[in-house]
Amino acid sequence: MNPFIKDVLQDLQAKNLNLETLYFILPSKRAGVFLKHHISSLLNQPIFSPHILSIEEFVEELSGIQTLPNPDLLFQFYETYKSLTDEKDQESFESFSKWAQIILQDFNEIDRYLIPQDHIFDYLSAIKELSHWSLEPNPTVLVENHLKFWKQLKTYYSVYTEKLLQSKQGYQGLIYRKAVENLDTYIKDNNNKTHVFLGFNALNTAESKVIQALLKNDLAHIYWDIDTSFINDSIHDAGWFTRQHRKQWEYFKHNPFNWVTSNYSEPKHVKTIGIPKLVGQAKYIGQILEDLTETETNLSKIAVVLGEEQLLLPVLNSIPKSITKLNVTMGLPLQFVPLASFFEQLFVLHKPNAEHYYYKDVIALLSHPSIYPLFEIGSGNVASELITHIQTNNLVYLTLSELQQRSNSHKTVIDLLFKSWKNEPNKALEQCSKLIFKMKTGFDDNKQLHNLELEYLYRFNTLFNQLSELNSKYKHLKSIIALQSIYNELLSSETLDFKGEPLEGLQIMGMLESRVLDFETVIISSVNEGILPSGKTNNSFIPFDVKIENKLPTFKEKDAVYTYHFYRLLQRAKNVYILYNTEIDALKGGEKSRFLTQLDIEGIHNIQHTIIAPEVPIIEKKRTQIIKTPSVLIKLKELSEKGYSPSSLTNYIRNPMDFYYDKVLGIAEFDDVEENIAANTLGSVIHNALEEFYKPLEGSILTEVHLESFKRDITKMVTKHFEALYNKGGFSNGKNLIIFEIAQRYISNFINLELESVKSGNEIEIISIETDSAIDIKIDGLNFPIKLKGKVDRIDSFNGVTRVIDYKSGKVEQNKVEITNWEDITTDYDKYSKSFQILCYAYMMRQQKRIELPIEAGIISFKNLSEGFLKFGKKASSHARTKDQLITDTTLDNFEIELKKLITEIWNPTLNFIEKELDS
Repeated sequence: MNPFIKDVLQDLQAKNLNLETLYFILPSKRAGVFLKHHISSLLNQPIFSPHILSIEEFVEELSGIQTLPNPDLLFQFYETYKSLTDEKDQESFESFSKWAQIILQDFNEIDRYLIPQDHIFDYLSAIKELSHWSLEPNPTVLVENHLKFWKQLKTYYSVYTEKLLQSKQGYQGLIYRKAVENLDTYIKDNNNKTHVFLGFNALNTAESKVIQALLKNDLAHIYWDIDTSFINDSIHDAGWFTRQHRKQWEYFKHNPFNWVTSNYSEPKHVKTIGIPKLVGQAKYIGQILEDLTETETNLSKIAVVLGEEQLLLPVLNSIPKSITKLNVTMGLPLQFVPLASFFEQLFVLHKPNAEHYYYKDVIALLSHPSIYPLFEIGSGNVASELITHIQTNNLVYLTLSELQQRSNSHKTVIDLLFKSWKNEPNKALEQCSKLIFKMKTGFDDNKQLHNLELEYLYRFNTLFNQLSELNSKYKHLKSIIALQSIYNELLSSETLDFKGEPLEGLQIMGMLESRVLDFETVIISSVNEGILPSGKTNNSFIPFDVKIENKLPTFKEKDAVYTYHFYRLLQRAKNVYILYNTEIDALKGGEKSRFLTQLDIEGIHNIQHTIIAPEVPIIEKKRTQIIKTPSVLIKLKELSEKGYSPSSLTNYIRNPMDFYYDKVLGIAEFDDVEENIAANTLGSVIHNALEEFYKPLEGSILTEVHLESFKRDITKMVTKHFEALYNKGGFSNGKNLIIFEIAQRYISNFINLELESVKSGNEIEIISIETDSAIDIKIDGLNFPIKLKGKVDRIDSFNGVTRVIDYKSGKVEQNKVEITNWEDITTDYDKYSKSFQILCYAYMMRQQKRIELPIEAGIISFKNLSEGFLKFGKKASSHARTKDQLITDTTLDNFEIELKKLITEIWNPTLNFIEKELDS
């Protein structure tokens, strides 16, 4: 089966037309390479290459106007806007650019479809007048400005387009309108040219007029590529446009409509494959290619057509090693290269124009792969040291001087990254350009720069040069926000072109690049609703019904365009693989395209459907176990010599694996920057503040004078200990200020509680505050003692009764310090960990003979101060209402039995450390 282009060339030869004198007009530049290839295959002798133009190039030549890039169009439109708008009503460029882009797209559509400008702008203004939301007889200022804008739109258009035409420049729609105006002159001056239009489908009004005029004057031939299955089906979208052309063009009332073929109904192997995620599709494409290369040696007959451009890199990384030749026609979007995320982060850092930088933004820049190598020094890295310094010192906000002090050897790089842009676009562009050259120099010095990375730097340098030129020419960028909007506009339109053999090897392209081209094997990805076709996207200020009335394209026409491209790929193909994403997506959904359902309904081909589900092995959930090897037992002995704290033992009760990781292996949790004051920091501040208040009173009776003096110093004391514990983290605003106030309130409420108690006649004697205790315990079976250590928050005498008190900044209820069965105290962390800890402290005090029994032990919960001192109690049964709250020798003897059982379990070499299932 011949490709479409070759059929056209053979027909032209049959008409005895000289190929080298023809003007070929194609839908895209890409098709021109294949056209030249097919011409060479039909020649017996060398000829001069014919004129080959894309439709955009031909129309530009016809109009005599040069296409202006989008950013230039936007800047010039802003100049027009400012000249026609009162200064008090003018918007800043960044605000203007958000809606101006849409207006320019509407101007483009109006001109491409040759809509009378006065008619449509007056019509739009009248609609806005009718539909505005104000019901008042006299419109508000907001409504007046809104209506005024729509009335001025016609003036904006006329002045703007006139200015562009004077400079012989324009946007695509204006160029098309001007081309139609110049058509008669062109026909008169070029009556000896023969134009060949091939492979077109959807045409705007301007294109249609140009082609019809050339056909009418016998200056052109046109070749459609449509199949009978589509054009003869009155409801098939693939034939939507060609049916209209055949019916409405005067030329086809007297001339044949070339060509309608019957290739689509030829036997084909069509397979649809549903795969989760983009990466899944990329990997499966690699698998298909690997299978195909075993039987197909001519890879140029295989095309991979990507529905989404972000799939390009995953596909390139999935191509089998056996494929050594390939050609990528779509280009890699510059916004997807690693360097793009670096500059995006740089904009995020500098956009607020603040004196201090947020630590997450600083770390994100310092650790970015594009800049990280520049900080290498010897075997270390300054960036890594800086990050560690930020985390260690809890620096939430940093200044340039702080960063410079910690990186003297790399001060230049630090300045380029963090020196303020002062909200000046020129300064920002200068810094970015210097950074690019510094990165290139740094990579060259380290000999780590690859050709691809060098290309990234070159393209970004070009982009920033473009921005500098635009800003120096128009001077409308007044802020970093405005600069970033134009930067993103340029970035989204730039691509990195790949070098390759356009006619050899595997062909990888986007849907639009496949126009006019034919392949025996086609692999199409991302055939999902919202992608192919794109669906209802309405980026326009022109209402849908107005578009219908003025014959402007809507989403229906756009869907029909992609329907044609999809089915045209299938026309001459023998093997078709259609991939779609089965994963549900919040924005795009996981629905397969209507095209696949349509293929089934047509019934022309036997479609093989497959859904690839990743093989997820059923993993039996096993709790982690660690055998107590001799090396583990050595670590346990070292720990025994240092001492077990009550909290480390309750940690074992909660989950033996946590105890193993923390105490045996010494793996501490990652110490990240404490942006908001954590609960443990709050607790430490309260403990330390109370220690400083009460420590001098050891051995003294607590009086009202003491407590009143404490109250006066609460703010000073809390500030002191927050500064000591929170390092350089601020607590003067935001959540931290709230937590700072909470700490003061907790301490104030506690002192008020004590004051009320003293005023009521209770005698409180402070025996000891934050006292370190340590004892040795003899365990049967071990030939060395086990050390138990801890710090008791407070021991006092309340009306003659000794109390062992543990402070808790969190909320503790009375039932958390009660037990029924002694055996349970080492088994249930949630219920009995508080009881275990306070009994540990009481036990150590008794063993050291520092208290005389009976005593009371309990908790003061700062979040539950209204309950006062929560005393430990032993119940006879779970239903008993009474409890014994005095701690006697019997109480501590019973506790000692359970404590030794727990330590014996930890030391038992036959009992592994076994992970417990914890409630999430």
